[in-house]
Amino acid sequence: MTLEKDRIRNVAIIAHVDHGKTTLVDGLLKQSHTFRENQAEMSQTLIMDSMDQEHERGITITAKQTCVYYKGYKINIIDTPGHADFSGEVERTLNMADGVLLIVDAQEGSMPQTKFVLQKALELNLKPVVIINKIDKPASRIPEVLSEIESLFLELATDESQLFYPVYYAIAREGKAGKTTDLDEDLTVIFESIINDIPAPSVDSDSDSVQLLVAELSSDNYLGRYCIGKIFRGKLKKGQNVKILRKNPQDDSTEIFPGKIDRIFSYRGLNKEEIPEAIAGDIVAVTGVSEANIGDTIATGDNPEILPTIELEAPTLSIYIGPNTSPLKGREGEFTTSRQIAERLEKELETNIALRIQPDGLGYKVSGRGELHLSVLIETMRREGYELEAGRPEVVYREIDGIKCEPIEDLTIEVEPEFVGAVSQELGIRKAELKSQEITSSGSTRFVYEISTAGLIGLRNNLLTATKGTVLMSSIPSGYKPVESKYKPERNGALISFEDGVSTAYALDSAQARGTLFIPPQTPVYQGMIVGISNKKDDLDINVCREKQLTNMRTHASDGAIQLTPYTQLSLEQCLDFLLDDELLEVTPKSLRLRKRQLDPIKRKRENRA
Repeated sequence: MTLEKDRIRNVAIIAHVDHGKTTLVDGLLKQSHTFRENQAEMSQTLIMDSMDQEHERGITITAKQTCVYYKGYKINIIDTPGHADFSGEVERTLNMADGVLLIVDAQEGSMPQTKFVLQKALELNLKPVVIINKIDKPASRIPEVLSEIESLFLELATDESQLFYPVYYAIAREGKAGKTTDLDEDLTVIFESIINDIPAPSVDSDSDSVQLLVAELSSDNYLGRYCIGKIFRGKLKKGQNVKILRKNPQDDSTEIFPGKIDRIFSYRGLNKEEIPEAIAGDIVAVTGVSEANIGDTIATGDNPEILPTIELEAPTLSIYIGPNTSPLKGREGEFTTSRQIAERLEKELETNIALRIQPDGLGYKVSGRGELHLSVLIETMRREGYELEAGRPEVVYREIDGIKCEPIEDLTIEVEPEFVGAVSQELGIRKAELKSQEITSSGSTRFVYEISTAGLIGLRNNLLTATKGTVLMSSIPSGYKPVESKYKPERNGALISFEDGVSTAYALDSAQARGTLFIPPQTPVYQGMIVGISNKKDDLDINVCREKQLTNMRTHASDGAIQLTPYTQLSLEQCLDFLLDDELLEVTPKSLRLRKRQLDPIKRKRENRA
């Protein structure tokens, strides 16, 4: 069957985190008969989340492309992340879409990331379709949510036509949707909406010259690099000679590199299918143009034209990443040198375009969208066998009209009534400004604060502890404000190992009276390594390697009397939040170790006095 551009639909799924984007894509894949009935995918959930961390964290980290066929239409679907830290993924992939399915939770309603992704979609003039999901929740409040969405469109619309949008209702987990809250037995109404409400691609299919905007890169060991993007003009053919056009950020000139299309692939479900040619409007993956990067244009003709590059929001947080310099360096990692870390970070830049990297001493200053954005990168490198050290996350300031400004974020927090005081106290310490407060239909309290990005560092872990793990919170960047007073985190002092060796139960038994321990017995430690947090404000050097002196009066039975309190094992994010300016986190494939920058206690005290 010959594909016409009028039979193509390019749609992005956008929403706040955990509102059901990936679950809806699961249903579309299964109900379009993309898989055989006996394929494993038919019994899986979150099919599009392919990374281990995506399954573990329960979030989408990278945007994914898939494709289903329905009644002779080819529907290219882009599943985007819902977390604000990965909004760079949303920005670069929305360029491929002609419309969006905006998913909104029937209980939570419009949330910060809902506003962010809808604003980006409307700025690109994409046609929206609203889907109220999870309407089976006991605390669902559909009329209020519809009103919130209406207000959001009134605030964000760039054209009057954007105020008219279809609304559907769904329980994506059960694969049901409908025009009213009386749902059909399947997602037919969503398929019909994509065909009828989302426009066909607005492209030039008759041109002799080709234009393809690269929006994503992937690779495998067989064919190397794939460049993925939407064709805006002409017809792309296998074996075609092309030119790669790149905007030079220094002087806005256009750089041109030669290339040749080796193979062209179309998507079907989770797989790629090789095709001889592709028409304007389609989303394809091509090989043979390994020089191309995200944002480049692949074009043909004597006077090839470059497409507008993808504009991204600026990074808000940075972190130092460098080679491990601790006494235990090189024991647990496969890649340990500064050169190997630099090569890995350069490779990351190819696909993670919201990152910025600058040399910084032995290592690099890596800037991104938030703590989660940076910690996912560190965790990925760790799992790949890299050994490194990381510093405390720092805010990226900007100078606006000669004034030093810091990034500000809108923070939404939802907690049960008994924890309102704890939340208010913590946000007061961090100098957050309360913008609104309301009681939700489920009885919980929802706050909206304006807070500096610096004040957000470490907030999630503190609130999870204060609310017994029940807090719901999210934030999105809202601009910049002049720096009034720099937020300085407060924390008790650290318990620091006084010597090298292996921790013993006997030594830890006496040490646990001084604070909370981070290590169990038989852990290798070194001088300057942080082994716990003190009960007092000042750092305390302790000996955790001391052994019991045996005499004739001590029996073997008496050694078993030691009762240690279970130690606190910190996650990667908790370790990063724990750090102060004079501390580092040692990251290896097997271990996370906190340490002081200056290991020698005498030199450290001298530096602190200075």
